[in-house]
Amino acid sequence: MKERRNRRGVKRRCNRRGVKGKQQEILWGWTPNLGKAWLIRMAKRTISTEFTAEDAKLEPTLRPQRLTDYIGQQKAKENLKIYIEAAKARGESLDHVLFYGPPGLGKTTLAGIIANEMGTHMKVTSGPAIGKPGEMAAILSNLQEGDVLFVDEIHRLNRQVEEVLYPAMEDYAIDIILGKGPSANSLHLELPKFTLIGATTRSGQLTAPLRDRFGVTLRLELYTVDELRRIVERSADILGIDIERDGAVEIASRSRGTPRIANRMLRRVRDFAQVRADGVITKDVADMALSRLEVDKSGLDALDRRMLRSIIEFYNGGPVGLETLAATINEDSVTLEDVYEPYLLQQGFLTRTPRGRCVTRKTYEHLGIQQLGQQEIDI
Repeated sequence: MKERRNRRGVKRRCNRRGVKGKQQEILWGWTPNLGKAWLIRMAKRTISTEFTAEDAKLEPTLRPQRLTDYIGQQKAKENLKIYIEAAKARGESLDHVLFYGPPGLGKTTLAGIIANEMGTHMKVTSGPAIGKPGEMAAILSNLQEGDVLFVDEIHRLNRQVEEVLYPAMEDYAIDIILGKGPSANSLHLELPKFTLIGATTRSGQLTAPLRDRFGVTLRLELYTVDELRRIVERSADILGIDIERDGAVEIASRSRGTPRIANRMLRRVRDFAQVRADGVITKDVADMALSRLEVDKSGLDALDRRMLRSIIEFYNGGPVGLETLAATINEDSVTLEDVYEPYLLQQGFLTRTPRGRCVTRKTYEHLGIQQLGQQEIDI
């Protein structure tokens, strides 16, 4: 690996071929904004809900395998238990299930639990991975009786691929066209009874015909601090980490209501505890570690606070347009809208108005900034 500088003088790592390294390999850079030099951490955010390679390595060992082990989502879990018991009593496969909600809440885990509770196998794929109708037909034709087919990010399925799913979900059959032109023939292929489980973070982007074919639709909500505390304690027990109850609460309270973030924070705090605190995670150790990671008491990191401070310092608290704000903090507008804003809106730090984004009184109190005649929006 060798270092190069781009046109702005930002130092970045490259491999031998000169291809830009992965995002987590990029360490630090200076970016000038409106006369100020912001120090931006360009590595992956600790509080990101994006599924990382580290998550892929450790999450399978942390995932519960039965409904009795699953913590949180009480309403969805109780309904799901009834549906599973009824299907097993009738000797049928479970009706098709759609999970929707923010990333990192356990949609994939619940799909695996359904397969375990039904005593069947689960095949996993994702919407973007299936590009042609023939690929979906091949997956469906290889299913066994009662199998579970889990399709992640199902809203990103190709429309032509969706057309194959319609008869498969409704009639458990697909029609395959063999040949081309006048000699083309249609082959009707019967499928075994199976359960399709779809997971999406954007249910609004699902087409109506596909959404209507799901018999069970469950929304996953953000977790409470107590639920996350129990998840952290369970994960610590599995990983062999010594943790006190107050330490688990400290991690849970900063995890943005998301188990994936809580488990990632637990692993990072464990590193600090092993080096600085004899391997035991207490409240003080968790607070020290998360402060070093720049995650505050409300779960905001440096990038969140930078966005809120920019609105206050440069636009008197708002309103400010999305594109203008994105240019101010040197971020992509889509990233702001999809990654930063949702949590800030949910927690009442930010509001959307027809004229743009505005911060609230809660933001001023959280950042310790005195209000000076700005257009205040109270919540």
